[in-house]
Order: sequence, then C-alpha cells, then structure tokens
Amino acid sequence: MTTVRYLSLDWIEAIGTRAAENAVLQALGSTLEIGITQMVSDGPEDTVLYHLQVKDNAVTFGAGPADPEHVRLEQEWETAVAVATGEMAAEDAFITRAIRIGGDAQMLLQSQEIFAALDPIFDEVAHVTVYK
Repeated sequence: MTTVRYLSLDWIEAIGTRAAENAVLQALGSTLEIGITQMVSDGPEDTVLYHLQVKDNAVTFGAGPADPEHVRLEQEWETAVAVATGEMAAEDAFITRAIRIGGDAQMLLQSQEIFAALDPIFDEVAHVTVYK
C-alpha cells in the first residue's frame, strides 16, 4: 500500500475497507448500535467529517456524518495528530476538552469493544500514514 495522509479520503477509505473485512468488528455490529461523527478542523483539507456507524448487523467507517448520529467528537488537527501518533493520550484529550463530546457520551463508554476491535486496523494503516 502506498502512503496516505492522515484524515484524507484515501486514509478514511483504507480504514473503512479493513473495517468491512474484519470479522470480529462485523460480529459486534449485531450486538451494538452507535453512530459517531468525528469532526477535525484546521487541517490540511480544512474541516474533515468522518463516521463510525454500527447498526443493522454491520460496522462501517467512512466520509461524512453518521446517520443516525448519537455522538459527535470535535477537535482540531493538532489534537487529532497528537492522539493518533501517541503524543497525547485520548483520555487526556477528553479531560482537557481538546476533544469535545456532543450527544450521548454514555453510548461511547458502552461501545469500548468496538474501539478495541478497531485498534489493530488503525495500527496497520498507521504504518503507511503521513501526518502532514
């Protein structure tokens, strides 16, 4: 795989393709339901919206907002890069409000299995990701 820029459409597609092919992740789609929209502002492509949608026995990751959207996470480019590269812990970003949560935060907490299943996918794509 060639390199992709973080949060570009190619990066979103790389994550989405792997998510669609991941049996563990897709199995979770039959037990959970949540729509999460991520909004990252002030980046190389201005503002980027992408989603994680868990519903109807499937998990999808793609460009644009979740529908329905249960949770919205908003952050600036610098925060997104710092969390993605491990320079900042996601927990610290939430505590300091560098990542702002809108909607049903409890649903986010109840969906930890989804995030655990996504971690190896993000790790795999990180090896070909540039953060500029």
